[in-house]
Amino acid sequence: MKIVIIGGGNMGKTYAQSFLGSHIIRPYDLVTLERNADKHEDLRRNNIVNIETSPGNFIKETDLIVLAVKPQDAENLYPTMKPYINENQIVLSIMAGVTVDTIEAGLGTKKVVRAMPNLPAQIGMGMTAFTANEEVTKNELISVQNLLSTTGKAIYFNNEKMLDAATAVSGSGPAYVYYFMDAMLNAAKSMGFSHSQADLLVWQTFNGSIHLHNKNTLSCAEWIARVKSKGGTTEAALNVFNNQNLNQTISDGLQAAFDRAVELGE
Repeated sequence: MKIVIIGGGNMGKTYAQSFLGSHIIRPYDLVTLERNADKHEDLRRNNIVNIETSPGNFIKETDLIVLAVKPQDAENLYPTMKPYINENQIVLSIMAGVTVDTIEAGLGTKKVVRAMPNLPAQIGMGMTAFTANEEVTKNELISVQNLLSTTGKAIYFNNEKMLDAATAVSGSGPAYVYYFMDAMLNAAKSMGFSHSQADLLVWQTFNGSIHLHNKNTLSCAEWIARVKSKGGTTEAALNVFNNQNLNQTISDGLQAAFDRAVELGE
């Protein structure tokens, strides 16, 4: 397979590194198109050696085109790429909020896969939701899923609207985790811990909890029941969360993220 990645920013570089590191593709079969020459040296340091600054005939020779640019740059990008795209190529977009129909119309292409990765993809621990139009065959979908899985886990949805929901849950999700961790860090420091002490207490608590969960089959509710005891400290904290309806507040936040994702897609 020959691949061109449009955009050498954080996610474009992440995909290039993951594809190469998994040995799914050879270095000379991967091209990265990055207009900003200041980023080229960083790309080369990461074994990304074939770098172009503008669309050209090299795009015609590829099997898969990865769109890893900002959504607001898409409209200017389409007309520069359209002359080099044929109906047999697969276009994989990781542009947030840009629909399959929009990409089809913009590039005049038939085979489009739309994916929503998240930040941990940068360390191979990402969660990616993806969908595709009907022109993409089952075998092509499997190939794309194998590529996406080099950055973590990938899940396919028939309904494109589920990508908006995935954006609200896993796409924005890391920010929710860091928000809660930051609140715990601030609370720990207000109790008298130094910054480094609070940092160790909170980060290792999250890290250990996730690893413990991954090694067992208990639900979140079952884990909570194992930690708390009647009249104990954990129950005291949970009572405050419940009295302030924190669970519903979190749900409302995810719904707001979902609504905004739908709005951006329109």
